[in-house]
Amino acid sequence: MQNFKDLKVWEKAHSSTLKVYEASRTFPKAEIYSLTNQLRRAASSIPANIAEGCGKNSQSEFAHFLNIALGSANDSEYFLILAKDLLYLTNEKFIDLSTIINEIKAMLISLIGKVRSGITT
Repeated sequence: MQNFKDLKVWEKAHSSTLKVYEASRTFPKAEIYSLTNQLRRAASSIPANIAEGCGKNSQSEFAHFLNIALGSANDSEYFLILAKDLLYLTNEKFIDLSTIINEIKAMLISLIGKVRSGITT
C-alpha cells in the first residue's frame, strides 16, 4: 500500500479533473445529464482509480486499477473530441486538455509497466 497523493500521475490527473470541471461549466444546460456528466465522470475516474489501486494489498491489484484509470483517460479523450466537434470547447482549450490527458496516459502506461515488472508469479 502507498499514499496515492505521492504519485505525480495522481497529482496531474486530479489537476486535469479540476480543469475539465471548469471547462465544462460553459457546456449547454441540455448537456448536463449527458456529455457534461460523462466527461466529468470519466475525468474524475482517473485519479479515483489510482487512489483505489494504491489501497490494495497486491501489485497485481494495483496494476488492475491503473488499467481502469487508463481506460477512463481514453474515455476522457474521446469526450473532449466530441465536445470540440460540437463546438462546446475552443480549439485552444481542447488542445490544452487533450495534451494533459495524453501526458497522463503516458505516465499511466509507464507506471503500469513498472508495477507489472515488480510482480512475480
